[in-house]
Amino acid sequence: MNSSAIESAYALAKDRYTEFGVDVEQALRRLASVAVSLHCWQGDDVGGFEGPGGLSGGGILATGNYPGKARNVDELRRDVEKVLELLPGRHRLNLHAMYPDAGGAAVERDQIEPAHFQGWIDWAKDLEIGMDFNPTFFSHPKAADGFTLAHRDESIRKFWIDHGAACRRIGAEMGRQLGTPCVTNLWIPDGMKDSPIDRRGPRQRLRESLDAVFAESIDPAHNLDSVESKLFGIGSESYVVGSHEFYLAYAVANKKLLCLDSGHFHPTESIADKIPAVLSFLDEILLHVSRGIRWDSDHVVTATDDLRAIAEELVRGDYLGRVHIGLDFFDASINRIAAWTIGARAMIRQLLVALLEPTARLRQFEADGDYTSRLAVLEELKTLPFGAMWDYYCLKHDVPVGTAWMMETRQYEKDVLSRRS
Repeated sequence: MNSSAIESAYALAKDRYTEFGVDVEQALRRLASVAVSLHCWQGDDVGGFEGPGGLSGGGILATGNYPGKARNVDELRRDVEKVLELLPGRHRLNLHAMYPDAGGAAVERDQIEPAHFQGWIDWAKDLEIGMDFNPTFFSHPKAADGFTLAHRDESIRKFWIDHGAACRRIGAEMGRQLGTPCVTNLWIPDGMKDSPIDRRGPRQRLRESLDAVFAESIDPAHNLDSVESKLFGIGSESYVVGSHEFYLAYAVANKKLLCLDSGHFHPTESIADKIPAVLSFLDEILLHVSRGIRWDSDHVVTATDDLRAIAEELVRGDYLGRVHIGLDFFDASINRIAAWTIGARAMIRQLLVALLEPTARLRQFEADGDYTSRLAVLEELKTLPFGAMWDYYCLKHDVPVGTAWMMETRQYEKDVLSRRS
């Protein structure tokens, strides 16, 4: 479709939305200010660049063996750059601690420093994007039995406490140099396969460990601390130390961000309703947007009803300025660049759907008790020409419209990915 056809379709669509009281141009401007944090681990199946071995344990599993995964820092950066070229707007990168740029030197996790990630920071500076960060509490001999910050062994707990504290300092340096706060998110795999007798002890140890990790005062202008829960994982099916209730209480008591991962709850449980509940007590939260199928399977994000509900809640509650949006999935069965692009564009697209809703009018219907009109308008909105709005938004941001991005992905696979053994 040529640009004139896209603009003509947009003009007609704009008229339809205007009839419902939607300020289309304001919605497009608002969307352009929202950054989605791309997760680095989609590019190499959560392997990391610490040395041989790769992913193991922690209730995490990447499936598939599609050719062309990134094998080093340079390849991963190049892949991320390609994805960013296919997304409208300016976005961020979310990095795990197992992806240092240490020049091949082996650095133990409790000894990592900002210098080991300066290459990433310089790269982000060149692209003028922000970064987020995560300690890596898995794929390590000291996490082999499924426990880290809640471990019975004090020396192992100390190792992971030092790792978490080091990651906060790295996150702060990222935020300081890039001029935008880094969200450093802490998730641990600690739990048990079968029902434990002592549920209290591990949680008491985790609370004390978290206090130690967060003991150093860090300027929130540079680093924001977040904690993330999970319902269950592989090897922790019956008991997870860092449950939702535990971290919700900890975040509220200690003024930390709470991370809500859409794959970390019961399959029939949506995080959309949790957003306004949690933000009644916390200033900010982090979202990890995933797509779980029957379990926390980290499928590529698509435009599901759940994703739309999340986006709608962010807009209806005026939470976009208080919620940090990150993606969290890893699919090794399809082209990894395409997986990133499909997931990110789905998230951005659903935000646009939500921003094109006449929220003020719907809220007034509700306040007046006119639930009939509320439901009727919500149904009519479903058939409005949203596709024309999305195409126009992509055109104005000079990124591929429609499925044109797939041609670029295939060319990149031919020119770059196919050359990786």
